[in-house]
Amino acid sequence: MTEQNEGMVTELAPAGVRKHVVAVLCLPPLVGYDMSIAPQLFVSARDASGESYYDVRVCSLDGGPVETARGYAVAPHHGPEALAEADTVVVPGTYHPVVRGGELPTDLAAAWATIRPDARLVSICTGAFVLAAAGVLDGLRVTTHWEHADSLAELHPQVVVDPDVLFVDHGQILTSAGLSAGVDLCLHIIRADHGAEVAARVARSAVVPPWREGGQAQFIRHALPQEPEQSTSATREWLRTDLRTVPSVPAMARHARMSERTFTRRFRDETGMSPLQWLQQVRLQRALELLEQTSWTVDRIADEAGLGTAANLRHRMRAVLATSPAAYRRTFRGPHPVAVGDG
Repeated sequence: MTEQNEGMVTELAPAGVRKHVVAVLCLPPLVGYDMSIAPQLFVSARDASGESYYDVRVCSLDGGPVETARGYAVAPHHGPEALAEADTVVVPGTYHPVVRGGELPTDLAAAWATIRPDARLVSICTGAFVLAAAGVLDGLRVTTHWEHADSLAELHPQVVVDPDVLFVDHGQILTSAGLSAGVDLCLHIIRADHGAEVAARVARSAVVPPWREGGQAQFIRHALPQEPEQSTSATREWLRTDLRTVPSVPAMARHARMSERTFTRRFRDETGMSPLQWLQQVRLQRALELLEQTSWTVDRIADEAGLGTAANLRHRMRAVLATSPAAYRRTFRGPHPVAVGDG
């Protein structure tokens, strides 16, 4: 789904060494939800002593308060000088009329010019319009909120806009889809910088999953069937009752009392995934729950979740989470695991 950089693990910095500076640039009218993601998650990424790996600086172009699009303002502690000092610049969503028209206003262009050439550039939601107007997205595959993808593509035809993914990583330049997809991207950055366990702890603290499969198609509004018998929800619940069974798509369609073609189309409309993709995601999620809640062996958990073997579970977790069952269990299992399903 994404172009990811794997295996980028940053060593602990010796005491007194400058932290990685993250500047969060606020442009009015600001999407306040987007703005809050980077400070919350990056500050929560801590080493074993409890020290944050990142120095997060929220800034505006004049150092003053910034109005949001939802009836309140935020008061950044920094001005544009934070951009020149940043190792990573995060641009949250904005409704700024000039930027959303395809250009950089004079004050933003001047501040943007102070960003170091080697700085990592990150956009959340419609922050991609800023990066596009600055010319740094030319020729790249990027994403933004699905509602605004067409507008970004029309304004910047040299940019390849993909509305169906949660985020895209080109190494130095990263873009995310709307709102909560910014959480996915920031966790991905933390994972790339400091490893899966640090990212998992941050996700746990924020009470969000450490990863989400699928893309924005899961969240795009579709004309869903109104009659309950035309939905695939009952079949999805049926599939959850015994994840060890491997039903074929025709068997699923028969359960839903639909033709295979209609069932597959409606399933994708309702979930954003094919039936088999959805089933794999549900099985992995069940395995993670069992790792957290029980002391069962990895073999037993893999079987119970319908993943077959411990080797398959390890492969899926490595591919999706860049971690192992043992590492995940150490991070997430509580002190008194419950023996789920042990009669």
